[in-house]
Amino acid sequence: MPGYAALVAATAMYALGIVAQTTAARRAAPGDGFGLLARLVADRLYLLGFAGQVGGFALAFAARAELPLYLVQAGSSCAVGVATVFGVLVLGWRVRAVEVAVLVTMAIGLLLLAGASAPSVAEEIPTGTGLLVLGPPLVAVFLVVRKTSGVVPVAAAAGLAYAVVAIAGRSLADEPLLDLPFFPLLWLMVAAALVGQAGMAVALQRGGATSTVATMDSVTVVVTSAVGVLALGDRITPGREWWVAAGVALVVLGVLALGRAARPVAAPPAPAREAV
Repeated sequence: MPGYAALVAATAMYALGIVAQTTAARRAAPGDGFGLLARLVADRLYLLGFAGQVGGFALAFAARAELPLYLVQAGSSCAVGVATVFGVLVLGWRVRAVEVAVLVTMAIGLLLLAGASAPSVAEEIPTGTGLLVLGPPLVAVFLVVRKTSGVVPVAAAAGLAYAVVAIAGRSLADEPLLDLPFFPLLWLMVAAALVGQAGMAVALQRGGATSTVATMDSVTVVVTSAVGVLALGDRITPGREWWVAAGVALVVLGVLALGRAARPVAAPPAPAREAV
């Protein structure tokens, strides 16, 4: 049961992070990648959101010690729904009908993935294999965040970075806490988290919070679900394999729909020059 309790707490912390970081990113001056992230770290509200993300990450890391990736990532993805409800009721966020419909579709898919899960301990990823397989995607993510102007590609790239975090974390989660700094995969995981954070900040500034975070989480769920089952030993409840197939299909459909529905957010106007 500790894994399930950690997952519920992680969802709440991620929701706090989404709301605070979105508000901070929207009021910041426009920027790209680590330049925007460097300015945001001076914003206390963003730091509150970052603390929520770190707390959620730590709790999700603990949950991965006994729960399969597709369950942990599905549960963490519910944070976008919690954050959206809070944003609408308290902060006056506006969510379009198409985004609500897509979120419902994705929620059904994520519930199917959660219902098919079976607790298990992950296979260990050898250090050399982990660096060789998980390192190059981070380079690709960094280039997308720096060179691409669209909201959905940047959000999807951030989702891929967080998938690297989840995959490495699933392999490391059952290791003794004091031994973790001696695993190179831990530092790869930290680098992936920073790259994902930079991509998320850019995407939140350019697009709606709902579509940005839903796209990011969907990519993470799809990638980690496949890698977890195929390579890390994540198990599926016997007879519910089709639940996983249907759940992944609905999540992918949601990503495609959000790609068509996403709209850019206008950058804040530049300050007027004083008359000479």
